[in-house]
Amino acid sequence: MGISRIRSRHEPYEIAALAAAPVCGVLMMTLDVRPISVQTAMPGPIQMAWELGLIAVGVGGMLGILWPGRLSTGLGLELASVLVLGTITGMYAVALVAMSGRQSLVATSFVMAVMVGSLWRATQIAIDLRRLARACEVVSCESLQAGVT
Repeated sequence: MGISRIRSRHEPYEIAALAAAPVCGVLMMTLDVRPISVQTAMPGPIQMAWELGLIAVGVGGMLGILWPGRLSTGLGLELASVLVLGTITGMYAVALVAMSGRQSLVATSFVMAVMVGSLWRATQIAIDLRRLARACEVVSCESLQAGVT
């Protein structure tokens, strides 16, 4: 078997997005301000879930990146977070287009880039988890738990 390489969990753009997400969620909830497209396109309970999702994504993702224990646990937390981030940014893109149409082209493009980046990172993490599982079959799992082969 060749050398398995697990991608770094220190992706600067991912960390920036995950760090900004809970700040945005908390600000929307505490200041009771939301983008007009969200207020108009999403019912109240969905808005609340979207805001809580932003908070959960950021906290969970950063927890996964900084996880001191098993590598697979940290990667699993990070995977769940970037999948949810991709989903909720997609929700926001739909709300933008639904409310502003062509006028939202620039903002929608940027938000869609965050969505694509999140789903891309989720794919990388899924591949890494599969590599880690294969490596556990070949090598003693105890040596891999700390991320050292």
